[in-house]
Amino acid sequence: MKFVFKLFALWAVLLVTLVRTPFAAETDPAAVRQQLEVRLLEAAERGETEVVALFLAPDYLHANRGILEARNAASHSPLMVAAYNGQLAVVEQLLAAGADACAQDKRGNTALLGAIFKGETRAALRLIGAPCGTDARNLAGQTPAMLAALFGRKEILAELEKRGADMTATDAFGNSVESLARGEIKTR
Repeated sequence: MKFVFKLFALWAVLLVTLVRTPFAAETDPAAVRQQLEVRLLEAAERGETEVVALFLAPDYLHANRGILEARNAASHSPLMVAAYNGQLAVVEQLLAAGADACAQDKRGNTALLGAIFKGETRAALRLIGAPCGTDARNLAGQTPAMLAALFGRKEILAELEKRGADMTATDAFGNSVESLARGEIKTR
């Protein structure tokens, strides 16, 4: 009975999604899949834990492998979107379901780097323990500690240092945690 309810609820989400978009897409499985991915990304951004829970139901996840790593136009996954928008409850849901905290967007940023950039302290502190470690770099060579220093995120920087982040690392332009904390920024 519980499975039938979850299946019905998921179809309700699909129906709402189809009503918002061109109806002809309903006949194309790839278009339906894309609409569902968009809906999950929207729910992650808005903190709609009930909707996210429908996508994370074990039967749905099993049948729709890869939904956790859906991407928006900026190449952000649901976890990244939730972290960037401070949706801690959704971040927790996605991590518990197996979302990849080390996944990178097209610029090499992880959910942690994005949360630091956006100033979402609680999400960033939750993501610091990701398997990619405290020193994962984006394509510019920036680490979480560098971004925390650059944007004055002292609580995050202290936690990164406590967890063994490399406080001497430099990025592709020669910026370091120390120089960025002083407001000295080297660019091309």
